[in-house]
Amino acid sequence: MTDIARAKRNILLLAISQALYSCCVIIVFATAGLVGLMLAPSPGLATTPITTFVLGSAITTIPASLMMQRLGRVPVFVFGAFACVLGAGISVYAIYSQNFVLFCLATGLQGIFQATSGFYRFAAVEGATPDLKPIAISWVLAGGVFAAVAGTLISNGTADLFAPFTFAGSYLASTVIALVAIFVLFLLNLPKPTAEEINGERRPWSELLRQPRMIVAMVTAIISYAMMNFMMTAAPVAMIGCGFTKFDASWVLQWHVLAMFVPSFFTGHLIKAWGVERVIAIGMVLLFAAGVVGILDIRFGNFAVSLILLGLGWNFGFIGGTTMLTTTYRPAERGKVQAANDFGISALMVVASFSSGKVLDSLGWGAVGIAMFPAALLTLLLLGWLAMNSRKTA
Repeated sequence: MTDIARAKRNILLLAISQALYSCCVIIVFATAGLVGLMLAPSPGLATTPITTFVLGSAITTIPASLMMQRLGRVPVFVFGAFACVLGAGISVYAIYSQNFVLFCLATGLQGIFQATSGFYRFAAVEGATPDLKPIAISWVLAGGVFAAVAGTLISNGTADLFAPFTFAGSYLASTVIALVAIFVLFLLNLPKPTAEEINGERRPWSELLRQPRMIVAMVTAIISYAMMNFMMTAAPVAMIGCGFTKFDASWVLQWHVLAMFVPSFFTGHLIKAWGVERVIAIGMVLLFAAGVVGILDIRFGNFAVSLILLGLGWNFGFIGGTTMLTTTYRPAERGKVQAANDFGISALMVVASFSSGKVLDSLGWGAVGIAMFPAALLTLLLLGWLAMNSRKTA
């Protein structure tokens, strides 16, 4: 098998793995806030299970990346999927026993899967030609398109499987999906860490962060994910509070996830044609627009359009930031730079997911939309700063 053929096969398997992971995470985001609403001692704590999910991801991100640098990616990928099997199984028991604290711990275990699967996009570019790299990232993330449909159908179809223990069936389904993911991950043929990657020269952070492109890449990826998480976490709870059903909320979430991943079929090509900075800028404008639509009204259409714009903005911002980041480090620096980037994403997502419930409970859905504005503006200002620096060094 040629190197290019191997790279394409790995991209396909990683896209399948991404689809399976995304099904599991959609189940969490579609249901965990509603389970929290049923089990939590107060409505303000309803989104805590999503916070612990993100916290589990944040705690795992750095050690996972460093272990990949030493052991290779596949063992760590498999470990993450197994943690989801365990966490989803415990979630079923927590719903049966009406134990809010145990449910939060269980979603924390599932967050480990998010931490390890976050590196699928980086694994896709290893062994790929320079022209294939942005497309590889896009195609791996495109695996979420299948999950946008399947995850919602599975979540809805299994929600009342063990009635009156709502959503217990959804988490049982998640254990099966994660088991299938383990099988697919074992089929990967990823390159082993080289001597250069393990023992090569590493620049200190003081030198790495002198690169404006690294700063902008990290901030873009972190803000795109955090703002998407902030609004998406609050949306199902807000819709229930506005009188919509859990099925209404799940369908809006499905369209949101489709908007997150469908553009991945062409985002890489747009980056090659227009440049990564322009694609990121479009993403930030879309996040701003999501906030505007969200605060205009609380009708079903506003929720739907706002979440679609949110997904599109995330796609352009996150893929753009990731593509830019891969140009800023040496092979031996891969582990620590990717770890820092994904830890930053997870850490701010912890804040976003926890604060979204508090903001929604105390200030309402409008305040959630308004929060999009300063975040998008900050990234646009940083893109302007990067352009100015590029002219000075040209």
